[in-house]
Amino acid sequence: MADVFEVLASDHAEIQQMLAELERGPASGTGDQLMRKKMAERLAVEESGHEALEEMFFWPAVREHMTGGDAFADEATGQARAARAVLDELDRTGASDPRFERLLATFIQAAREHMTFEEETVWPRAWVALPADVATMLGERIAESKKAMLAAR
Repeated sequence: MADVFEVLASDHAEIQQMLAELERGPASGTGDQLMRKKMAERLAVEESGHEALEEMFFWPAVREHMTGGDAFADEATGQARAARAVLDELDRTGASDPRFERLLATFIQAAREHMTFEEETVWPRAWVALPADVATMLGERIAESKKAMLAAR
């Protein structure tokens, strides 16, 4: 079974792919704008689910097992809350609204910075600090919870 780092890395890759798709920019047609709005909505759902699972499983383990884990978890969850606020505003904004593209660009940048913080700052330390059985158990729980979330949609 995949450990927590493999499971989260897979989620990050999915989200990065969505970000890249959205980053290609707006098209000119109304149908294209509606498609971008739907893509942004899908991104919001995926990102929200990912962050919820991290808050439920990963960050408590970081707090428990890592020296300075509270600070890392607080920084990451703060970043996630700030990005979520942008997503919420994006959700209330129509794709034809000039603010839509600015909000989307803001979210894309915040999401990438957040994932970089996790992958380059937190994960290397957590990989050393988390016992292998804990990392595997967390990966299993996150993967199972994600399946349940997808089935509920």
